[in-house]
Amino acid sequence: MAYATGQDIIDRYGEDELIVAADHDEDGSADAPVVERGLLDASEEIDVYIGEKYPLPLVTVPPVLKRLCVDMALYHMSTPPAITEEKRKRYEDAIKLLTLISTGKVSLGASDPEGSGNAGGSFFQANRRLFKRC
Repeated sequence: MAYATGQDIIDRYGEDELIVAADHDEDGSADAPVVERGLLDASEEIDVYIGEKYPLPLVTVPPVLKRLCVDMALYHMSTPPAITEEKRKRYEDAIKLLTLISTGKVSLGASDPEGSGNAGGSFFQANRRLFKRC
């Protein structure tokens, strides 16, 4: 399952950017198989980084992963000369962030994705203290 869609790419960067990256047959439109392959390649690469920290597949996709998937997919879809310095930088930045996520230095967001808690762990909760020491 891909963490983003072709529409997510269009929403973030516009249809022209998608066409530049994924129009391999040069007919003026993005090639659906190229888009799908780019999104799957990016998602699989993301899984390599987060798979040690979070159980896969994720039940919900954190917005940060969708954004990273879009940036990485555009890079994967592009062929020279469509691989610009900006695409390369966004891809490298995505890898840096994924590395930080995989080492636990950065989280995926305000809360971990559903299903990614500490499986088998315990949770204790106590009532408020009623007495204090003298």
